[in-house]
Amino acid sequence: MTSDRTIEFATRLPVSAEAAYAWHARPGAMARLMPPWDDTEIVEAAPSLEAGSRAVLRIRMAPLRRTWVAEHEEPIPGRRFEDVQVSGPFAAWHHVHEFEPDGDDACVLTDRITYRLPLGALGAAVAGGFTTRQLEALFDHRHRTTARDLRRHADTPPGKQAMKIAVSGSSGLIGSALAPFLTTGGHDVVHLVRRETEAADEVSWYPDGRTDGARLEGVDAVVHLAGAGIADKRWTPNRKQEIRDSRVRGTRGLCEALAKMERKPSVLVCASAIGFYGDRGHTQTVHEGIERGAGFLADVVQEWEEATRPAREAGIRVVNARFGIVLSPDGGALAKMLLPFKLGVGGPMGTGRQIMSWVSLDDAVGALHHALVDDSIEGPMNVVAPSPVSNADFGRTLGRVLVRPAFLPMPGFAAKLAFGELADALLLSGVRVEPRVLERTGYEFAHPDLEQALRALLGKPKRGAVEPVKGRASAAHV
Repeated sequence: MTSDRTIEFATRLPVSAEAAYAWHARPGAMARLMPPWDDTEIVEAAPSLEAGSRAVLRIRMAPLRRTWVAEHEEPIPGRRFEDVQVSGPFAAWHHVHEFEPDGDDACVLTDRITYRLPLGALGAAVAGGFTTRQLEALFDHRHRTTARDLRRHADTPPGKQAMKIAVSGSSGLIGSALAPFLTTGGHDVVHLVRRETEAADEVSWYPDGRTDGARLEGVDAVVHLAGAGIADKRWTPNRKQEIRDSRVRGTRGLCEALAKMERKPSVLVCASAIGFYGDRGHTQTVHEGIERGAGFLADVVQEWEEATRPAREAGIRVVNARFGIVLSPDGGALAKMLLPFKLGVGGPMGTGRQIMSWVSLDDAVGALHHALVDDSIEGPMNVVAPSPVSNADFGRTLGRVLVRPAFLPMPGFAAKLAFGELADALLLSGVRVEPRVLERTGYEFAHPDLEQALRALLGKPKRGAVEPVKGRASAAHV
C-alpha cells in the first residue's frame, strides 16, 4: 500500500500555451505565486525553467524554519516543466506544470502534484487532511493569480506591453508586489535605491532629491512609491517633518531630474493618499473632484501632489494615485490587526462608525498598472475598492473570516493614549471614497467585496470547499 497522494488543479487561461509558459519562466513568477498568508521566504528563485536549475525556500514549520530545495527536470518549452524536491519537508514531491492549447489564444494550465508525507501511513493519517486543505488553498490562489495577471497583461494596449519602468519604494509593501507583476508581464524594471549602485537594474535615488538622472535615460515610465511610513511611529514634531520631507522633497527632486532628461518618460505614477480629503464623517462620499480637507495629512498630500509639477510642466503625464487602506497580511493596517483578532480580543476603534476606504494589495498593484497603460488617466486617481465599510463592520467581517469574536472595542481615549495624534488622523476618523476614475476607465477589481478580499488574503475560503476558480477543469485526488 502506497502513501503517495496526487492532487490536480486545472484552469483555462486567456492566453496561448506559449504565453502562459513564458509568464512562468520570467523573473518574479515565484514571488507572484506565493500566497500572501504564507510566511515563506524565497531565498533563491530558480534562474530559469531549464533542467538542473534550483529554487530555495525557507518555510515556517512552527516554531522552526526549514529549507526546501526544488530542482527543475527537463522541460518541454511552451508545454511542460517539472520540479522535484531535493530536500525539504516532504518525504517526496513531484510537481508537473502542463500547458495544453485550448482554441485561439487560450490554454489549460494543469498542476499535478504527487507527494508523500513523512512517517508513511502514520504521517498521512495525522497530517493528510491538513496538507490537502493547505494545497487546495495554495493552488486556488496560484491559479487565480496566474489567470488574473495574464488577463491584465493581455489587455494592455499595443506598444505598452514591454516597457522599461523605474520603481521607487520597490522593497515596500506595494512595490514588492508591483515589481514581480511587471517583470512577469514582460516589462523591464529598474529599481530606484537609496544607496550608491552600479547594478544594471538599479539607479541611485535619495529622499533629499538627489537622483542619478543620466542613468534613467531610456526609461518609458516611472512609479514613485517611496516615503516614510505614516503609521510606523508616533507623530512627534520630528517624525511629522520626516513624513513631509520624504514625500515632498523626494518627489520634487525626482520630478526635476525627469524634467531634465533628453528622452523623458511618458508617464509618472506617483503615490498619494486619500488623507487629502480629511475626516468627512460616515455619510459624505468623496471623489477625485472634491476639494482638499483639513489636517496634517491633507496638508502633506497637497504638497506631495504639487511636488510633481516639474514633471507635468515638462510634458510628462502624471497620475497621483491616492491610496486608501491597503490590505495585506505582510504589512500595513491588516498586519497590525491580525494578532489581537486571532487572540479573540479584536473589535471596533472608538465609535466604530468611522469609514474605512480599503483596497486589496492585488488591486493596488492592478490600479497602478492600469494607470501606466491608460493614457486617458491623468491627475488624481483614488485607489480604493468600491465598497467602503465602517470600522465596526470591518472588525465583524475580519472576525467572521478568522472565526473569532470581534466585539471588544478600543475606546477613543485609549487609542489616543497609545498612538497620540496619529490615532485621531488614522484610527478614529474616516472618509467614504469613491474610485470614480478607475470605474470610469473600466478597471476590473479583483476584490470588490471586503469578505472576499480578506478570505483571499488570509487563505480562508468558506468552510467545506475552496471557492471555485473560473474555468477550472478539475480538482481531484488520486
